[in-house]
Amino acid sequence: MRVIVNGITGRMGTIIRDLSEKGFADAVFAAGVSPDVVKEEGNLHQSFESCTEDADVVVDFSFHGAVGSLLDFCVRRNLPVVIATTGHTPEEKALIEKASKSIAIFRSANMSIGVAVTADLAKKAASAFPDANIEIVETHHNQKLDVPSGTALLLADSIRSARPDCVYNIGRHENGKRSSSEIGIHSLRIGNVVGIHEILISTGNETITIKHEAHSRALFGEGALRVASFLIGKKPGIYNMEDMLK
Repeated sequence: MRVIVNGITGRMGTIIRDLSEKGFADAVFAAGVSPDVVKEEGNLHQSFESCTEDADVVVDFSFHGAVGSLLDFCVRRNLPVVIATTGHTPEEKALIEKASKSIAIFRSANMSIGVAVTADLAKKAASAFPDANIEIVETHHNQKLDVPSGTALLLADSIRSARPDCVYNIGRHENGKRSSSEIGIHSLRIGNVVGIHEILISTGNETITIKHEAHSRALFGEGALRVASFLIGKKPGIYNMEDMLK
């Protein structure tokens, strides 16, 4: 499996390259792309315009604003793509939807299988306690750009699939009682925390707490390469972790 990594100079790009060069999930590092590449040489490129290496899949750990050039390249080359960035605007999401008519796209806010299991547990708990109050607290390192995290929204969306009347109250900051239908989402940014997501589901008489903690960013790299392997050969469309775990 030959992999092009978009965002090669970032932390996750470096991890993906290292795992690929070690042959994790039968991956081979084909090329890397990032505007922060100091000098184009070998298989490192500042943009997709100069990237001509043969590949089977692209893994994107760059920035959501780069999705346009990423998708243009993948559609032109007929390459499936794993989009692991978060924070896409409605316009960028529309670009992803359009490209999915031509290529297979795997999009998830989190590449951890553990997070996928956490989302499923939260959905089941919310369904079992339809009147419970639900709060999500997410903690990340102090350099993370998007608030709330894409994973927190992924978890909230999973809960809302069981309780479609729910609305999100992001960063509650006004006086007043919580509504019965809201899901509170709170973001902490501190130190070098990789990622902690905690879901509290309370009926007033009992509370269920579901928590996932990432100890190393390598788990996201491993998950992304397993996802890339899954995506090769798939028909055009948008895929997610639920599709992989079926």
